[in-house]
Amino acid sequence: MTLDSNILDQLHAYGQSNLAEHWQQLAPAQQATLGEQISQIDLAEIQRAFASKTATGSAENFDQLEPPPAIRLNDAKPMISAADAYQAGEELLTAGKTASILVAGGQGTRLGFDHPKGMFPIGPVSEMTLFQIHFEKLIARSKRYGVRIPLYLMTSPATHDETIAYLESQNYFGLPAEDRHVFCQGTMPAVDHQTGQLLLSSADSLALSPDGHGGTVAALANCGALGTMQQQGIESIYYFQVDNPLADVCEPLFLGYHKLSQSQKSTQVIAKQFPEEKLGILAALDGKVRMVEYSELPTELAEATNEQGSLRYWAGNIAVHAFEVEFLQAMVETADSLPWHLAHKKVPYFDATGNMVSPDQPNAIKFERFIFDLLPSAKNALVVEVDTATTFAPVKNATGAATDTPESVRAAISALHRAWLKQCDVNVSEDVPVEISPLLALDAEQLKPHVAKIDEITEPTLFS
Repeated sequence: MTLDSNILDQLHAYGQSNLAEHWQQLAPAQQATLGEQISQIDLAEIQRAFASKTATGSAENFDQLEPPPAIRLNDAKPMISAADAYQAGEELLTAGKTASILVAGGQGTRLGFDHPKGMFPIGPVSEMTLFQIHFEKLIARSKRYGVRIPLYLMTSPATHDETIAYLESQNYFGLPAEDRHVFCQGTMPAVDHQTGQLLLSSADSLALSPDGHGGTVAALANCGALGTMQQQGIESIYYFQVDNPLADVCEPLFLGYHKLSQSQKSTQVIAKQFPEEKLGILAALDGKVRMVEYSELPTELAEATNEQGSLRYWAGNIAVHAFEVEFLQAMVETADSLPWHLAHKKVPYFDATGNMVSPDQPNAIKFERFIFDLLPSAKNALVVEVDTATTFAPVKNATGAATDTPESVRAAISALHRAWLKQCDVNVSEDVPVEISPLLALDAEQLKPHVAKIDEITEPTLFS
């Protein structure tokens, strides 16, 4: 394949004359490789995104922000009762109308782990990987309700092949073949931060990077997943990130709140503990729910309190969502439903003299989409508060960091499982690591018959 004159004309029309001239100097095989990449990108969209020069999708009128419509923990008068929500969620699951999306495109670079993050061993006793924990939770949930719950797992170009090889070596931890769907998110080229010129990672390749977790929507559509879900009668999707082993995959209470509120998109949150906590917040503006990054929220608003003395903007985002399939399908067909965010980064590049340059300072713009930017478009968007101790412990940083380390996450898993054991009248010392396989129990009630004859745990124990 070669670039035809139409594409060359487009390169010139959209300010990419340098790339057009570079392509003409390449050998035919290199022209074919680079030409294929160029043909897959939308030059007009890149030009528009670069011209904006700012991240979009955040609230502009910060002084008009309001707390979001929310189901809060320990709310004396909730808009939906927990009992009704739990029943509705169980009915949704039992009817086979639920699927799950696991976002797993990240590598464990910050963990010092040169593999897909899902392969990171995190079980406090078993050293189960993140992938195994999530897969077994979904299998257990399916068995509990006697129904299939399809898993759609999104990788990135950097993790796709190794993820598939790993999961195949583990036989997908027993998840049936018809219920597992692995697909790769899209990419966007990086551009020079001053000129908007497309950067090259080699003579015949653009400098490409994943298009953000917001790329889930387009990737689902491109691989045919949304159409398949609709054909199978799937109505609601539980969406979660691979780095959080406490994610309570497809739990009925959250799904029930989502369903009974007639929400097109619901989001789990935790209550922020202090103003500087690095969590984006969910808030309402002009009657629409949206996410505001912690770095964008003015200090006076981050520190603002309500009449009870707690944070006014309390709803910290943990990247667990529920979506209606019809809503995602509509968003695919709606232009700019997910705006581009611009990130200023250091990107090595192949220069005009044929040398690779490793910049010391940020030199490029990367384009990303964020899934939370769907919130303003969703009808009846709902925020549901969950308990950090039971639901959120992401592993992000290497040992020695202040937060979100392997050690802190393993401790959180053990603490949760110790709490279950204590609810079953089993004594466990606070310093004893324990772990409960999802295949054995998903909560204390399910665990009870398995530990009925145990009085005390005094050494590291795996219940499986």
